[in-house]
Amino acid sequence: MMWLILSIATSSLLYVIFKYFSVFKVNTLHAIVINYLVAAITGYFMYQGDTSISSIPEANWLVYAAGLGILFFSIFNVMALTSQKNGLSVAAVASKMSLVIPVVFGIWVYEESLGLLKIAGILLALVAVYLASLKKKSGIDLTKGYLALPIILFIGSGVIDTTLKYAEKNHVPSGDEPLFSATCFAIAFIVGTLVLVYEAFKGNYLNGRSILAGIVLGVPNYFSIFFIIRALKTDMESSVVFPINHVGTVLFTAALGILIFKERLIPKNYIGIGVAVAAIILIAFAKA
Repeated sequence: MMWLILSIATSSLLYVIFKYFSVFKVNTLHAIVINYLVAAITGYFMYQGDTSISSIPEANWLVYAAGLGILFFSIFNVMALTSQKNGLSVAAVASKMSLVIPVVFGIWVYEESLGLLKIAGILLALVAVYLASLKKKSGIDLTKGYLALPIILFIGSGVIDTTLKYAEKNHVPSGDEPLFSATCFAIAFIVGTLVLVYEAFKGNYLNGRSILAGIVLGVPNYFSIFFIIRALKTDMESSVVFPINHVGTVLFTAALGILIFKERLIPKNYIGIGVAVAAIILIAFAKA
């Protein structure tokens, strides 16, 4: 449970950092690319094994790290486009409701337990994510011709979680989590660098503010992935880990928004928070 709590804390911290990006007028795309480099370096420093970096091409998990690295960068940009075209609420709901994909995968492929309490908890988790993500005067509007964006975001976010679970269970040896996570971020940085080159040709150059913001973002971003992988390596089922992780992140992020940014919640948000607490209790104590 400790690893899961740490994952929720670091994932929530990312939202706070992103909030400050707008305050300090940081180029988010540029900062994200630098963040991947910092996250990769952090992971390589965290790795305690004897394997040299030159042996990474021979690792069984390399293909999964490559796929995840590409998805990290791609889905982030889809999330940004979804926020712009459909609204923040749609982006938040699509990304968080994707928890159903790894949950179904874990129950179907790994035959994880499925009792009435867990089913009720998962359904409540979906309701909680929807209600807690709604913003004042910004309902869920999918009638503007951009329906494909939230669908891609939903599927992509779910594929990332599912791939993490599959790679952790079948290909990443215990102790290799830092190296695996670092390689995912390194590949995301390589993809992002191509975008930076394209941006430079357009006259949008990397600056000191974006580099500093990327450094601040990179360390907690690395640990958010590292901690969720460690949580998946415990005896907790993925159909428990992912719902609690997603709902817990929504809860803690809302709390941080109120405490730090004095954000005001609408009544549906408070209902969502109450439902989220109930969902976590049901899932945590569910028995098959």
